Amino acid sequence: MLELYQAEWCPYSGRVRARLTELGIDFLSRQVAAVPEDREAMREATGHDVIPVLVTEEGGEAIPDADAILAYLDEHFEETRESGRHRAQARAHGL
Repeated sequence: MLELYQAEWCPYSGRVRARLTELGIDFLSRQVAAVPEDREAMREATGHDVIPVLVTEEGGEAIPDADAILAYLDEHFEETRESGRHRAQARAHGL
């Protein structure tokens, strides 16, 4: 299962969560400390301290940066019938 190191207040994390939802991908959300200096567990697991970071299933590759994560998702997963519906719901709710 994909793991996403993220924070609810982070707009970049929100973009990644939205895309994961659009694609219908189950993922494990790992909350991180607000201050990068306090993210020791994340640094040990991923080698990074800036969020978001996606850890892949195959080989446990850690991908930092929302744009790189979104590119990875689009390259490895296809949209479903529900993808557009999820986007429409998000727009309807101002997200």
